[in-house]
Amino acid sequence: MSQDSDDVSANNQSEEYDEPTVESDPEEESRADPDEGETEDLVILDPNAVEVDLNHRRIAKIENLESLTCVETLCLRWNLIKRIENLHTLTMLKELELYDNQINVIENLSALINLEVLDISFNRIRKIENLEGLTNLKKLFLCANKISRIENVNHLRNLELLELGDNKIRVIENLDGMTNLNSIFLGKNKIMKLQNLDSLINLEILGVQSNRITKIEGLGRLVNLEQLYCSHNGIEALEGLDNNIKLQTLDMAVNRIKKIENINHLSELEEFWFNGNQINDWNDLKQLENAKGLQTVYLEGNPLQRDPNYRRKIKLALPSLTQIDATLCR
Repeated sequence: MSQDSDDVSANNQSEEYDEPTVESDPEEESRADPDEGETEDLVILDPNAVEVDLNHRRIAKIENLESLTCVETLCLRWNLIKRIENLHTLTMLKELELYDNQINVIENLSALINLEVLDISFNRIRKIENLEGLTNLKKLFLCANKISRIENVNHLRNLELLELGDNKIRVIENLDGMTNLNSIFLGKNKIMKLQNLDSLINLEILGVQSNRITKIEGLGRLVNLEQLYCSHNGIEALEGLDNNIKLQTLDMAVNRIKKIENINHLSELEEFWFNGNQINDWNDLKQLENAKGLQTVYLEGNPLQRDPNYRRKIKLALPSLTQIDATLCR
């Protein structure tokens, strides 16, 4: 796993920051334009199909699906769909992709009792709702909508991944009891505080990049955390990670941190992203000496980089490295 250092922004509080969240695919961000060309009808050619791909067809309405008695995966990405409807006969469906349409409301999904993956990213949804019947859901993608609150998800006890990046969320809340959650992505929102995460005891990946967080806190019970992404915030001190000894990736890039400290116990670290901070003391690298498997560090954009022997000193201090910034070590 590596970081594109060219995307670093000096203004870590900007709401206009355009970097996608960890899980977003920038190559797929070609939004459908409803004003160009005519729409197409949804036509099924093979009623026995298990996987149906109807991506990028300018389909305006979900309909004519009654013949699909075996379908498990239905892909309707990059269309012009405005409403979720006419899916009640697809009781075998396990994966539904509605990425990049014009949907305003989550609705009419209660019959999909076997659904495991639901992707309604890049739409116009304002509220998480009407998911009560989806108790087998494992992955829920709702990034790049207009959602202002985390709600109506804590009954999804089997949920393993929740993607809510690029919305309008201000508070981390209503996640009680989601003990199977493995990954949660909340990047590019308006969150000011890390809180209400205690019940996520099996969480391995937490992404909160591009928010308004000023302090690392509230992570004490996340003892299984392996990847923490906190870049592009307003964090001033490296702290609050005493119990997170399983961390393998720590991303604190583009914050306001002046010292690398309080992490010498993180012996499992493999990736350390710290570019765009205010580190000026070479002795700080001693905090990483116990991470014998450390492979990648990003330190460019710190005062340390002005040293003409910058790369050599890093390699001498951390001999296990295979990559410094965006360049592989010789």
